[in-house]
Amino acid sequence: MKKTLMLSLLVLGIASLALAPAGSAVAKEYKAKVGGGPTGGTFNTFANAMAVYIPKVLPEMKVSAVGSGGSVENVKRVNSGESDFGLCYAVDLALAAKGELPKDETKYTNTRIVGFLYGAPAQLVVRADSGFKSAKDLVGKRVAVGNAGSGAAASAERFFRHLGIWDNFKPQFLGYSAAASAFQDGKIDAFWLLVGYPNRSIIEAAVQTKIALIDVGADAAASGFYDAFAYIPMEIPANTYGEGMPACPSFQDACLLTVNKDAPEEAVYEITKALWSAEGMAAISEAHKSFASMNMENNFLGASVPLHPGAAKFWTEAGLTIPDNLK
Repeated sequence: MKKTLMLSLLVLGIASLALAPAGSAVAKEYKAKVGGGPTGGTFNTFANAMAVYIPKVLPEMKVSAVGSGGSVENVKRVNSGESDFGLCYAVDLALAAKGELPKDETKYTNTRIVGFLYGAPAQLVVRADSGFKSAKDLVGKRVAVGNAGSGAAASAERFFRHLGIWDNFKPQFLGYSAAASAFQDGKIDAFWLLVGYPNRSIIEAAVQTKIALIDVGADAAASGFYDAFAYIPMEIPANTYGEGMPACPSFQDACLLTVNKDAPEEAVYEITKALWSAEGMAAISEAHKSFASMNMENNFLGASVPLHPGAAKFWTEAGLTIPDNLK
């Protein structure tokens, strides 16, 4: 009798495993690292928010945020699998896939897109009484351009090289918070960010120093920058960093959540579904105003490399048609 009961339980156990939802075992065992960015940046804010939210709604998944130099470093880490997910800019992804990153001809083809997070505008901060009106006025000056390996530093070099002045000023490779401190102490004349607004580091700098934003949009348009790179013209609204500050023309890159191509399809599907649920989008947008643009309408806006199959499954179920170049 006991043998019969044990045999029945064994058969039931095997049957229950066979009937378990596809991918559930993968999901239970799945641990993911999310590459953020330098301290004080929006990348870090999102990575931390994702690391908190996903385990809340998918308890079987363990997600941790890891520090990073930023977009370019995340492209490389996600490509190698060192990070499972990472925040990257669309222009960096496109150049990396073609082997056209600065001083790096490696073709990084293992990154895949999950979805659009927000537009990251270029912001070039100077003192209000500096007299600087154009990026070209910074010749001979000390300019913080972001951490080495960051999307900010890469975009700054592209922009200033395009203007022909990269070799004519003194780039300082400082993260946003460090740049704000150096700016307050008078150690640098300007600092560059490629990040959602309002940015905490700019706000910190504005506490002690009256600041202004340089109109990099005019420099970009006049120089043909938009013909050379797929940045998008935009405008930073008036009063973003203080009452009475005028709107400032600029340009932006699309910040995308990426994942390694070999990440389990079911795990990526479940994570995408959780992040872009009504509850997920509301929770993430509470972390920073910029994340309000992480929505169903923007889906994979700006995607420059293929979607991961797990993400593509979610977006297809949501009624979107995946373009051939993103399959």
